Amino acid sequence: MSDSQPPSFAQRCQVHDHQRQTDCEKAIAAMEAAGVHSVRFGWCDAHGQLRGKTLMVGAAIRALTEGIGMVGTLMLKDSGDRTAWSVFEPSQTQDIPGFAGAANLMLLPDPNSFMVLPWADGVGWMRCQPWFTNGTPVKLDTRRVLQNALERLAASGHGLKTGLEVEFHIYRITDTAPQLNPDRAAWPGEPPGVAMIHPGYNLHAEALTDMAHEPLDIVRRTAQALGLPLQSLEIELGPSQVEAVFDATDALTAADHMVLFRNGVRQALRRAGYHASFMCRPPFPNVMSSGWHLHQSLYHLKTGANAFVRATPEPGTHPGMALHTLTPPGSEWLAGLLTHAPAITALCTPTVNGYGRFQPNALAPQSICWGRDNRGAMLRVIGGAGDAGTRIENRIGEPAANPYLTMAAQIHAGLDGLRRGLKPPLACESPYGEDHPRVPTSLSQALDALQGNAALNASLGSGFVNYFDRLKRSEIERHAKAQNANEFERREYFART
Repeated sequence: MSDSQPPSFAQRCQVHDHQRQTDCEKAIAAMEAAGVHSVRFGWCDAHGQLRGKTLMVGAAIRALTEGIGMVGTLMLKDSGDRTAWSVFEPSQTQDIPGFAGAANLMLLPDPNSFMVLPWADGVGWMRCQPWFTNGTPVKLDTRRVLQNALERLAASGHGLKTGLEVEFHIYRITDTAPQLNPDRAAWPGEPPGVAMIHPGYNLHAEALTDMAHEPLDIVRRTAQALGLPLQSLEIELGPSQVEAVFDATDALTAADHMVLFRNGVRQALRRAGYHASFMCRPPFPNVMSSGWHLHQSLYHLKTGANAFVRATPEPGTHPGMALHTLTPPGSEWLAGLLTHAPAITALCTPTVNGYGRFQPNALAPQSICWGRDNRGAMLRVIGGAGDAGTRIENRIGEPAANPYLTMAAQIHAGLDGLRRGLKPPLACESPYGEDHPRVPTSLSQALDALQGNAALNASLGSGFVNYFDRLKRSEIERHAKAQNANEFERREYFART
């Protein structure tokens, strides 16, 4: 760059160095080699949904260094796309500086994220994050929330490895009229008419796998073409319900994968006449709830070794004691997750609909407890002394959750356990009994717990907690005012999530 050239937007953000310039050149070469005619630039909103813009190749190349403008209110939308702040009233935006008047933000792409979308011929894709126009980062960006959490974790000498185990529903579209008839347009609109791809209630049945082969094969091809480490696809218990399991990766990569997977399979399946929903409880009478089971373990940054694995059980312990299976850091991490369970539930199950899942004897948690390989407990401890795969599975999440916030919640809760040396109680053997504190029974209750949790307010930042709370209270208020709660959830979640 000559002295007469002004700095690029990426340079003003202080992220553009020699390495990034090299990465941009590689991305441009990849665009040219693939022959793409346009590139979608996507960023993840507070609800875990991808939004963005589509640029032609010439503009896409410029955007690598100059960014892309977007209206700031996109970060202020509730789950029904209603702006939760009165941005044209200055007194109403004092808690969100930089957003008054629907001011512009800038999206800056990650050149290393370039890929060609397998379901859209000639279309590329890149991941972006929002910045203010003065080159400062937007702290409310959920991916940045996770990045900040990982920086705090790294200061302890650890990273977080997570494995995704995601249940969701796939339906065959039978009628597009409810969704696409202009005479029926509404805000939010209706979902399409659908039929099931399998009748359910026959867990892992090979016959049902074959019945659902076509949509499952689309899921497989899409995930693998996106470079996702898909391990298995399975028939779940519920009608039209399936599950995808992925190999474990570092937490940021896993969160990126979750966003790509949901977005990709929904679009690829829709083109083939199917409707995929990551809504916890689709609006049908005999549906089974979908969960997102997050497997996690710490690893030592210097060696990469699993920090939860111990060589032998702690002397004097039995299997119902955490130190029989986990190292002291693993036990403290477990205790942190338990201590902050009510608050982190708001980030792991962030929809009104998701709380219908917490039912007794439903393989979903009802109580705040841990169990030794017990699928009824909120936290399931898997493995044992000498087992390199030793880990904790948190079963509190729903598949519609924002993955960056879900993983940041684990980190901040677990880190508090490490810092304070917290000790977990004995394992529970009757997770649906009356002897344990209950998980929140509503989104409102979970948000109250998050607002009242001093440790998470300090680690996430009270500004972010208040921002998230306001978005979700808007959703709760509209649900409470709805004449028909089931219809609200059909439109708010099933049509969009």
